Amino acid sequence: MIRVTVAYPNEPGKKFDWDYYLNTHGPLVNEQLSGRGLLKLEVDKGISSPDPSEPAPFVAIAYLTFNTVEEVHEGFKASGREIMGDIPNFTDIKPTFQISEIVV
Repeated sequence: MIRVTVAYPNEPGKKFDWDYYLNTHGPLVNEQLSGRGLLKLEVDKGISSPDPSEPAPFVAIAYLTFNTVEEVHEGFKASGREIMGDIPNFTDIKPTFQISEIVV
């Protein structure tokens, strides 16, 4: 199994519209990638760091699960422009991406 992790660092002065992210961007990602191998989309909302008085290091982290890395690449070749083009509609944070193999 392959996981695409999309992390949005918690940066001072940056915006993140949770309503848009959950109700518009998430459905867009599902619509564009579910027929291209996306098995599951999960989202974490950061609430704190290990020190409860400190903010979470990430505002949001999304996890997209696919069977193969080829599905990831083909899905993003077909739909990446539309998905990535939607990011400025909910945040001015530059996300970090990682493609990983799930080993446990």
